[in-house]
Amino acid sequence: MDAFAPGRHILTASCDSRVGTVAALSGFLADRRCNIRELQQFDDVLTERFYFRCAFDADPARTPALDALREQFEPVARSQDMQWALHGPKQRSRVAIMVSRADHCLEDLLYRRRTGELDIDITMVVSNHVDLQERVERERIAFVHLPVTSINKAAQEQELLRQIEASQTDLLVLARYMQILSNDLCRALAGRAINIHHSFLPGFKGARPYHQAHARGVKLIGATAHYVTADLDEGPIIEQVVERVDHAYTPDLLAAIGRDSERLALSRAVRFHVEHRVFLDGDRTVVFR
Repeated sequence: MDAFAPGRHILTASCDSRVGTVAALSGFLADRRCNIRELQQFDDVLTERFYFRCAFDADPARTPALDALREQFEPVARSQDMQWALHGPKQRSRVAIMVSRADHCLEDLLYRRRTGELDIDITMVVSNHVDLQERVERERIAFVHLPVTSINKAAQEQELLRQIEASQTDLLVLARYMQILSNDLCRALAGRAINIHHSFLPGFKGARPYHQAHARGVKLIGATAHYVTADLDEGPIIEQVVERVDHAYTPDLLAAIGRDSERLALSRAVRFHVEHRVFLDGDRTVVFR
């Protein structure tokens, strides 16, 4: 995979498989003096669905402005019956993070954002606890405390949605947020909320998963990043990380390896999403790495 260049345009498209789609897309860009830097495509022989992602540089003198480019692409999209999006070079994704008390995934996302590895703007960090408030505010990021009980859960979720809309947040990342979202909230955030699960799904559910894994003598552990759906931990999978272990690993060592896997899987999933590399295909995803 080529290094992502934040200054590039990204065109994504999907449609039914047919002859001539690649020619129509690449020809459109060539006619407008767009220099293709990265092009990936996938034709799913099972669903007969075609997926396309192209990163390109515009010619400042001869390529139309972004709005005009979108308008000119409309006839091409209609002729192919496409679902498509054209992202401009200055469109940084706006991301909100939800967290409880564990900080390893949050710290990793903050670090990757600070170094530029994740080209995102963090609109806020939301938590049902205040343990990480000082850490977040040191980064000059808004911290929103929304404690959740069985009585106020619905109201707090409505407040979360209000804050997401008010801040124009594009993506919500659950970075070890230890509350189950309601079905209504999952539906409202469909395709724009990512969660990290503590195992290579399917796995051990409930409390102390690494102790369960140790008791069962597992040989593989890992983490799974997926889109949030009303079916708990069964959303479309974006990324998975696995590590081989053996009988010599203690539960604490398994947990440490698990934290590393969670950080890596979640950061990759966020990057793939904000770089427009992920296509939803029912319960599956197509991910151009």
